[in-house]
Amino acid sequence: MLPEERVQGKVGALPETVAGALAYCTIIPAILFLLIEPYNRNRFVRFHSFQCIGLWLAALVMGAGLRVAGFLLFFVPVLGHLISWLAYMVVSLGFFVIWVVLIVKALQGEMFKLPLVGDFAKQKIAVS
Repeated sequence: MLPEERVQGKVGALPETVAGALAYCTIIPAILFLLIEPYNRNRFVRFHSFQCIGLWLAALVMGAGLRVAGFLLFFVPVLGHLISWLAYMVVSLGFFVIWVVLIVKALQGEMFKLPLVGDFAKQKIAVS
Protein backbone atom coordinates (compact mmCIF):
# COMPACT_ATOMS: atom_id res chain seq x y z
CA MET A 1 0.00 0.00 0.00
CA LEU A 2 1.47 3.31 -1.05
CA PRO A 3 1.47 6.17 1.43
CA GLU A 4 -0.87 8.97 0.51
CA GLU A 5 0.62 12.34 -0.31
CA ARG A 6 -0.04 15.13 2.11
CA VAL A 7 -1.53 18.32 0.74
CA GLN A 8 0.43 21.53 1.05
CA GLY A 9 -1.21 23.99 -1.32
CA LYS A 10 -3.63 26.85 -0.87
CA VAL A 11 -7.25 27.07 -1.80
CA GLY A 12 -8.75 30.52 -1.84
CA ALA A 13 -7.26 32.54 1.01
CA LEU A 14 -6.64 29.50 3.23
CA PRO A 15 -4.12 26.68 3.20
CA GLU A 16 -5.78 23.41 2.23
CA THR A 17 -5.07 21.89 5.63
CA VAL A 18 -6.76 24.73 7.50
CA ALA A 19 -9.78 24.67 5.18
CA GLY A 20 -10.09 20.90 5.68
CA ALA A 21 -9.93 21.28 9.46
CA LEU A 22 -12.40 24.18 9.45
CA ALA A 23 -14.90 21.93 7.69
CA TYR A 24 -15.26 19.99 10.96
CA CYS A 25 -16.16 23.07 13.05
CA THR A 26 -19.92 22.47 13.06
CA ILE A 27 -21.77 21.58 9.89
CA ILE A 28 -22.04 25.17 8.61
CA PRO A 29 -18.48 25.55 7.24
CA ALA A 30 -18.74 22.13 5.59
CA ILE A 31 -21.87 23.20 3.72
CA LEU A 32 -20.37 26.58 2.84
CA PHE A 33 -17.19 24.96 1.49
CA LEU A 34 -19.35 22.80 -0.78
CA LEU A 35 -21.18 25.86 -2.11
CA ILE A 36 -18.43 28.48 -2.44
CA GLU A 37 -15.86 28.64 -5.23
CA PRO A 38 -12.82 27.69 -5.19
CA TYR A 39 -13.33 25.44 -2.17
CA ASN A 40 -15.92 23.26 -3.89
CA ARG A 41 -13.40 22.36 -6.61
CA ASN A 42 -10.67 21.20 -4.22
CA ARG A 43 -10.72 17.42 -3.59
CA PHE A 44 -9.20 17.67 -0.10
CA VAL A 45 -11.67 20.26 1.16
CA ARG A 46 -14.62 18.51 -0.50
CA PHE A 47 -13.63 15.18 1.08
CA HIS A 48 -13.46 16.64 4.58
CA SER A 49 -16.70 18.58 4.05
CA PHE A 50 -18.58 15.47 2.97
CA GLN A 51 -17.04 13.43 5.76
CA CYS A 52 -18.12 16.07 8.29
CA ILE A 53 -21.69 15.99 6.96
CA GLY A 54 -21.66 12.19 7.12
CA LEU A 55 -20.35 12.28 10.68
CA TRP A 56 -23.14 14.68 11.67
CA LEU A 57 -25.72 12.39 10.08
CA ALA A 58 -24.26 9.40 11.92
CA ALA A 59 -24.39 11.36 15.18
CA LEU A 60 -28.03 12.26 14.56
CA VAL A 61 -28.95 8.63 13.88
CA MET A 62 -27.01 7.46 16.94
CA GLY A 63 -28.63 10.18 19.05
CA ALA A 64 -32.10 9.14 17.90
CA GLY A 65 -31.31 5.51 18.69
CA LEU A 66 -30.03 6.45 22.14
CA ARG A 67 -33.13 8.56 22.72
CA VAL A 68 -35.38 5.57 21.93
CA ALA A 69 -33.24 3.25 24.08
CA GLY A 70 -33.29 5.82 26.88
CA PHE A 71 -37.08 5.98 26.71
CA LEU A 72 -37.33 2.20 26.92
CA LEU A 73 -34.83 2.08 29.78
CA PHE A 74 -36.83 4.76 31.59
CA PHE A 75 -39.20 2.05 32.78
CA VAL A 76 -36.39 0.11 34.50
CA PRO A 77 -36.04 1.54 38.02
CA VAL A 78 -32.67 3.08 38.99
CA LEU A 79 -30.51 0.88 36.76
CA GLY A 80 -32.29 2.05 33.59
CA HIS A 81 -31.37 5.68 34.22
CA LEU A 82 -27.78 4.74 35.00
CA ILE A 83 -27.38 2.63 31.84
CA SER A 84 -29.00 5.34 29.73
CA TRP A 85 -26.75 8.06 31.16
CA LEU A 86 -23.66 5.88 30.74
CA ALA A 87 -24.52 5.12 27.11
CA TYR A 88 -24.98 8.82 26.37
CA MET A 89 -21.61 9.64 27.95
CA VAL A 90 -19.70 6.87 26.14
CA VAL A 91 -21.18 7.71 22.74
CA SER A 92 -20.62 11.45 23.27
CA LEU A 93 -17.01 10.87 24.28
CA GLY A 94 -16.51 8.59 21.28
CA PHE A 95 -17.83 11.19 18.84
CA PHE A 96 -15.67 13.88 20.50
CA VAL A 97 -12.52 11.77 20.13
CA ILE A 98 -13.34 11.01 16.49
CA TRP A 99 -13.96 14.71 15.86
CA VAL A 100 -10.58 15.70 17.37
CA VAL A 101 -8.75 12.99 15.40
CA LEU A 102 -10.35 14.17 12.16
CA ILE A 103 -9.35 17.79 12.80
CA VAL A 104 -5.76 16.77 13.61
CA LYS A 105 -5.53 14.54 10.53
CA ALA A 106 -6.90 17.34 8.33
CA LEU A 107 -4.33 19.76 9.77
CA GLN A 108 -1.62 17.20 8.98
CA GLY A 109 -2.82 17.15 5.36
CA GLU A 110 -4.16 13.58 5.40
CA MET A 111 -7.41 12.36 3.92
CA PHE A 112 -8.12 10.13 6.92
CA LYS A 113 -11.13 7.99 6.03
CA LEU A 114 -13.64 6.75 8.60
CA PRO A 115 -15.05 3.26 7.86
CA LEU A 116 -18.56 4.03 6.56
CA VAL A 117 -18.64 7.81 6.47
CA GLY A 118 -15.30 8.02 4.68
CA ASP A 119 -16.52 5.69 1.94
CA PHE A 120 -19.49 8.01 1.44
CA ALA A 121 -17.15 11.02 1.21
CA LYS A 122 -14.78 9.27 -1.23
CA GLN A 123 -17.75 8.30 -3.39
CA LYS A 124 -19.05 11.88 -3.42
CA ILE A 125 -15.73 13.42 -4.48
CA ALA A 126 -15.22 10.76 -7.15
CA VAL A 127 -18.60 11.50 -8.76
CA SER A 128 -18.04 15.24 -9.06
